[in-house]
Amino acid sequence: MRKLISYIGLMAAVISGAGCKKYLETLPDNRTVISTPKQVSQLLTSAYPHGSYMLFCEAMSDNVEDKGNAGINVDPQTFLINIQAYKYQDVENVNQDSPVAYWDSAYAAIAVANQALEYCNGPDSANYRAQKGEALLCRAYAHFMLVTLFAKAYDPATAASDPGIPYVTWVSKNVFAKYERGTVASVYQHIEDDLTTGLQLIQDKVYDNAPLFHFNIVAAHAFATRFYLFKRDYNKVILHAGAAMGNADPATLILDKVAFYNQTYTNMSYYYFSSGNKNNLLLQEVKSLYNNNYYNYRFGLGTEVNNYFFLARNVTGGDYAMTTYGSSPQYFNFPKMTTNVIGLLSMEEVLFNRAEAYARLQNNAAAIKDLNSWISKSIKDYDPNSHNLTEAKLTSYYGLDANRSVIEATLEFKQVTFMQEGLRWFDILRLNIPVTHTAFPDFSTTLVAGDKRRLLQLPAEVVNEGMALNPR
Repeated sequence: MRKLISYIGLMAAVISGAGCKKYLETLPDNRTVISTPKQVSQLLTSAYPHGSYMLFCEAMSDNVEDKGNAGINVDPQTFLINIQAYKYQDVENVNQDSPVAYWDSAYAAIAVANQALEYCNGPDSANYRAQKGEALLCRAYAHFMLVTLFAKAYDPATAASDPGIPYVTWVSKNVFAKYERGTVASVYQHIEDDLTTGLQLIQDKVYDNAPLFHFNIVAAHAFATRFYLFKRDYNKVILHAGAAMGNADPATLILDKVAFYNQTYTNMSYYYFSSGNKNNLLLQEVKSLYNNNYYNYRFGLGTEVNNYFFLARNVTGGDYAMTTYGSSPQYFNFPKMTTNVIGLLSMEEVLFNRAEAYARLQNNAAAIKDLNSWISKSIKDYDPNSHNLTEAKLTSYYGLDANRSVIEATLEFKQVTFMQEGLRWFDILRLNIPVTHTAFPDFSTTLVAGDKRRLLQLPAEVVNEGMALNPR
């Protein structure tokens, strides 16, 4: 919500993606009557952000370049978001696909989660344990996404003083309630509390259908790997990754990209973010124009990035199975999206998170084993003798010590896997990776470590609630 008003009159307002004004214009006595655990589960389908971060996150990353005469046929409002995000300017547009729209949708989701928790904490709360678990996980996820995008990345040395975002844990009856930003440390503590409690309560059996559109147990552990990777608690990343994967060979749980890219373009586009793709752990329908235009923006995947990652030699010595489509750089794309359903969490991310965690703990052998599992499903004409990684192969390619080389390979594989999905921006934030963007005729800017522009600007309206905007 643009203003942090967690008061909910009618759940339909949230479900329809209505903004804050719609909340205030809706009479509270029209609220939906909810009296069973199943109805709370249905309510919780609206406790996930229905906004999309992909457009602005991808545009801010190092996956993109100036493609020149592109974007002619896209919506002019989202085209402007693409331009301003690429140039690290505060995005003025507040409609769908904008940072403000994502802020709105995340706090709307939080409001629904808090409303669900009120139902769960009633006299017969024992019957609502699973729903309470999902609500807590939804609240944790939405707040995590907000603190990641609108506050500084977690740094144990400064988190206790870095401004966070409001962590809303109640249903406010006062539409003019004031909210405090807290600190990054306090927000992370709240997230961890909700995450750990939610994991103890959720039960997959309550999801009669479409379990991938709810925080199932595997998805909850996947989210935990992302959270703890940001928190730098690498042992817990490994713990939750193991819980997500069980005893299975990781190669059997991720997308077989060699087989995937042997399908027709249309089939691939529908399959990638579908429940039939075992790699997907949590899916969500979003209100976005990006899914149908992601290849056509001026600042996107172009010749330079495509040549560097997908046409040149990589550390395996083989060729990535991922194939770029499009008749010209203006249309370069990977067949991932054709509907408004996107993936929020995947098994491949879990695998990469664990590999990096192993490497951070100096366990190069375990990290390389995970990376080789990914390679086995991601390299054309895979041959383990030719393509699998070793420390010697890594150090020779990257010119770094063995441990740093393992981390570099992990980040590169992760980058190419999630190209055009916006996730690269999260690693750029987490690791303070510098990014340089240039544009015709003479624009150039470098996002250095600690650059204030790494933090998205808070919606202007929050100033009225006593919150200071992020510095510029």
